[in-house]
Formats: sequence, structure tokens, C-alpha cells
Amino acid sequence: MPYWRLSAFYLFFFAALGALLPYWGVYLRELGYTPGEIGSLMAIIAATKIVAPNIWGWLADRSGERLPIVRFGSGLAFVLFLGVFFAQGFWWLAATMALFSFFWNAALPQFEVNTFNWLGSQRQRYSRIRLWGSVGFIATAASIGPLLDRVGETMLPWFVAAVFFGLWLASLAAPPAPRGGATHGDHGSIGKVLRQPHVWSLLLVCFLMQASHGPYYAFFSIHLQDHGYSGFSIGGLWALGVIAEIGVFLAMHRLLPRHGTLTLLLASLGLTALRWLLVAGFVDHPSVLIVAQTLHAASFGLYHAVAISLVDRFFTGPHQGRGQAFYSSLSFGAGQAAGTFAAGLIWTAAGGSATFAAAAAVAAAAFIVAGFGLRRVPAREAAPEH
Repeated sequence: MPYWRLSAFYLFFFAALGALLPYWGVYLRELGYTPGEIGSLMAIIAATKIVAPNIWGWLADRSGERLPIVRFGSGLAFVLFLGVFFAQGFWWLAATMALFSFFWNAALPQFEVNTFNWLGSQRQRYSRIRLWGSVGFIATAASIGPLLDRVGETMLPWFVAAVFFGLWLASLAAPPAPRGGATHGDHGSIGKVLRQPHVWSLLLVCFLMQASHGPYYAFFSIHLQDHGYSGFSIGGLWALGVIAEIGVFLAMHRLLPRHGTLTLLLASLGLTALRWLLVAGFVDHPSVLIVAQTLHAASFGLYHAVAISLVDRFFTGPHQGRGQAFYSSLSFGAGQAAGTFAAGLIWTAAGGSATFAAAAAVAAAAFIVAGFGLRRVPAREAAPEH
């Protein structure tokens, strides 16, 4: 298995996220945008995930070619992002963000399929490859904060452009998985798969979970700035969360066979609700925020490893690409878009603490849906590592 060439793509893809999610809202505020406008602009990145993965997933499943789509999307994302250097008006930025993210968001779901096809029966090893995405996120999230303290927010687009260029190069280096029997057998229609209660329950849980993260991705850095935290502290808190996430990824190959998907998913949802309550009520207490950020191990690391394992199980053969696309579009797309847009409205009306309290309620709703809707998940778990 080409471990490093697969890992490099995750490294650069999530390095871009590590620059955009914590700091793009801060950059937009420096340009003079209001919280409502920031929420709308940030929601565009998530909203393109509603459409883009499904279009590219359909094309990939029809053609059987995934890496060309990944490379095409990564290259155009880099070129189109350069539009941010030509103008800074609201509608220009909105169009630029919609275009580059449409192609950027085409890449990851198909690369996930390619990775799982390389893994074959050793799917529990996925988290060992994916953890390099977390490393990339840490590298940018931790370094950009102090950099912006020294040189200002106007440097951020240059940094992001360089990372997108690296992503395109990594996509060119990544190898396609060998063709095998992935599309053989009776897998039923995609509609039949989606009508299964445990499938649509999982997708609803994913939607709610990522909606609860909307305030975090768009406003957490602003929330900290408003309470006197420096760029260095903000970057450190973002990095701490992803360090905790890496710890979970390293342990998932043992946790998943031992505890099962439902138990781990419910744990991640419950701890996510607790996390947002801590951010809502104790933003002025750095020690409590440190605890809250370590819960990123559950709210992303544990959740994502379990969710993507279930998606890989539920969507097989010729439905692999669209399965990953549904997961991406309904959670990181529709969920984050709805959560980010709602966060902008709630923030304007009631402030930061109320916004994160609402996020906790959404995570609690996801816990309830999972508890009832996923009780009869097919029993097959990942095989333990030898």
C-alpha cells in the first residue's frame, strides 16, 4: 500500500481547512464584514458540498475513474482561489468561494473511496492514513495565528493559495487503487440502499452533528478574540483539539472492534453536546476551554472514524462514490451550511454563548436519533488488527 502518497493528500487537504476554518472568518471581519455576512460567506464553502460531491460521485461511479476527478478538482480549486486577490466585494468573494469550493469539495469523497479500495480487508487501518490530515490541520492552525499577530490578516490568502498548490501536487502523486471486484455482486439500487432505516438515520445523525459544528467553524476564533485571547492562544486551542483527534485516530483500529460502532457513535455525540456547553458557559476560563478542546477527540476524531466506517459498510460496490458523496454533502455540506448560517443569525440576535448553547441542543438531538435509529445496524465490525 502506498502509505505516504495517500497520506500526503490528506495532509494538504486538511492543511487548507486548518487555514480556512479558524481564520477565514477573522479575515472577513478585518475586511469589514458583519457577523451575518461572515456567516453567509462561510456557509458557501459548506453549501457547495451539498451539490459538488454528488455530481462528482455520480460521474466517478459511472466511469470507475476516481483519481482523474480528484486531480481535476484539486487543480481548479487552486486556480479559482486566486480570484480572492482581484477583488474583495461581497458578491465577488461569494462567487469566488462558491467556485473554488465546488471543485475542492469534489476531491475528498472520491479520494476516500480510493483509499478504502487500497486498504481492502484492512479497513480499520484507515485512521492511520487519515491522521496525517490532522497533522496538516495542526500545522496550519497553530502557525497562522502567531503569523497573523505579526503581519496581519491580509497574509492569509497567500498562505491558503500555497497550500492549495501543494494539494494539487499531492493529487498528481497519489496512485489509483488496483481495479478489483469492488463492483461485483448484487448491491441493489441506490434508492433501495437509502430507504433502509439505519442508512437514512445515519445520514440524519451526520447532518445534525455537523450542523452543531457550524458555530465552531465560523465563529470560535471570533468568540475567543472578543474575550481577549491572542492569535497565539487561538491557534494553540485549535491545534490542541486536533492533537486530541490524532490520539483517537491512532487508537481506532483497537477501539472499533472492541466497543462497536453504536457505542462509540453515541459516546461521540454525547461528548460533543458537553463540549459546546463548556464553550458557551466558560469562555472566560482558559482551563475549561482546554478541556473542551480535548473533546474534539470525540466530536470529530471518534465520530468521523465511526461514521465513515458505517458509510463504507452501507454503500458497497457501484455505490461507493455516491455513498461517500452523500456523507460529505449531507454532513459537511448541508449540515455545516445550515449550522453556519443559523449561527450568524443567532450570534447577531443573542451573542456567542447562546449560539454555542444552541449547538449543544443540536448535538443532543443527534444523540437521540442515533439511539433509536441505529439500534439494528448490521453487526459486522472491522476485523481486529493482528
